Order: sequence, then structure tokens, then C-alpha cells
Amino acid sequence: MTIHLQIIGFLLIILSLIHIIFPRYFNWNKELKTLSLINRQMMTVHTFFIALVVFLMGLLCLTSSVELVETDFGKKITLGLLFFWTIRLLFQFFVYSSKLWKGKKFDTIVHVFFSLLWIYFSVIFSIVSFS
Repeated sequence: MTIHLQIIGFLLIILSLIHIIFPRYFNWNKELKTLSLINRQMMTVHTFFIALVVFLMGLLCLTSSVELVETDFGKKITLGLLFFWTIRLLFQFFVYSSKLWKGKKFDTIVHVFFSLLWIYFSVIFSIVSFS
């Protein structure tokens, strides 16, 4: 299981770094222009902190995989990570509209890829938490 946690750690660090391109990729300069200053800044700040938390999760999994697997405290942490990523998986299907990806090849691939990624995270954290 430690190797899976290290793989997840690496993937989470990559995912956190991908957040750097969000403003440009999603054209936030134009798209968010109509929002109030507080809402524009909240988007930026929340995106930064989500990326930071994801980075720190990745660092934890990468550097402390043995402790996460072998200690009671580690299992409690992985239980929290299980809840986090399982809820994220549910949002993938029940919060994001299928209109965002249906009928669009690239967006469908991204949707399926991230759905599988959230499933992988949830399954590994579940196994670690309850073993």
C-alpha cells in the first residue's frame, strides 16, 4: 500500500501544480470581469488554497506513506482523505453538469480520467483506513 500512497502523493503534487494554469486556461481575466471584486478575489484565493491543500496532501502521502499505513494516527488521517476524495468523486457526478463534457471528446476524456483518479484515491484510502 505504501507504493500506492507514494503514487497518489506524486499525482496530487502534479494536480496541485496544474492549478497554476487555471486562470489562463479558463480565461479568468475575461470570464470573471463581471463579478464583484470580492468574488473575483475569492476565486483566486480559493484556487490557491485548494492547490496548497492538494500539494500538502501529496507531500504527506509521498513522505509519510509508511506512517499512514502502519499507525493508528495514519489510518485516521487516511480516513479523512477517504472522505475528502469520495465527496470529490460524488461532486464529479452530482454537482458538475454533464453539459460540460457530453458530446465534447476532450472534455469527456478529462471527465472520465478524473473520475477514475478520484475512484483510485478513494479505494486506496479506504483500503489503508480499514486494514
